Formats: sequence, C-alpha cells, structure tokens
Amino acid sequence: MEKKKEKLLNILSENAQLSNEQLSVMIDESLDFVKEAKKEFEKEGIIKGYKTLVNWEKFGKATASAIIELKVTPQRNTGFDEIAARIMEFPEVEFVYLMSGGFDLAVMVNAATMADVAMFVAKRLAPIGGILSTATHFVLTRYKDGGKVFANDEEEIDERGSNLCD
Repeated sequence: MEKKKEKLLNILSENAQLSNEQLSVMIDESLDFVKEAKKEFEKEGIIKGYKTLVNWEKFGKATASAIIELKVTPQRNTGFDEIAARIMEFPEVEFVYLMSGGFDLAVMVNAATMADVAMFVAKRLAPIGGILSTATHFVLTRYKDGGKVFANDEEEIDERGSNLCD
C-alpha cells in the first residue's frame, strides 16, 4: 500500500487537476482508496495544498519577483524559527528556506514592481529584529518554475550563445 500511496503523491505533485477516478485507474486502486489516501495526506499535512502555476507575463500582468538572502542572528531557544515565522506572515512572501552556506534564510517575494519589492525589503523585512543584512536578487527571466518550463518560446530565450557549437 505504501508504494501505491507514494505513486499517488508523485502523480498529484505533477498534476493536481486529475479526478479521483483518473487517479484510481492510474495507480490501479479503488476510488475509495484514492479518496481516503488524499484525505489522510491532507489531514497529516503531507499534502499542503493544490496550486495552479501561472505565467502572469503571458496573461499580460507585470510582476516583480526577488530572492532575498538574509543573514540572521538566531534567537535563544527558537533559533531561526521565530524570525522565519514573522517573515512568513507577509502576503508578498512566496517561500522561506533555512539555508546552509553564506547566508541563513532565503526568501522569495512577489510584488507588482521592483520598487515595491525594494520598499518591502527596506520598510518591512530589514527592520525585523535579528536580521543582520539582506541581499536582494531580482528575477529577470523564469526559465523553469515548479518543474515546468516557462521560457520555451523562441523570442523568450536569449540566443547569444546558441551557435557556440557550430
């Protein structure tokens, strides 16, 4: 049963739009098995949600995204968790990761403009107690996101180096 549940999770992670009926056929299990497994995954927090990955640029809506590196002073008894929890509360924040290496936290922020991202960092993020420094990296082109290719149209791909092997 664990193999079937793992297969179900793999399929859902690729395409959450499939119906329970389709899923039951794909993993060769009953409809009741699929329904119960999904309920169990949701209850246990294994499935955290279902999300549609949107290419807003193709829709005509301009957005700005940035990955922000944070150096942080860990808090007594909570380490990085307390600061991460405060950062996660902001609606602009897409993800917060604890990292190894030259910085402590990585934060992805989405806003309407680059100026909005900059103001978010300056006015809301940097002043949080325990944050020692920030480094903001603006996303210029999304080539692949959520496992899906975004820049697949010829006019979207920078071809300066395309003839290097000719």
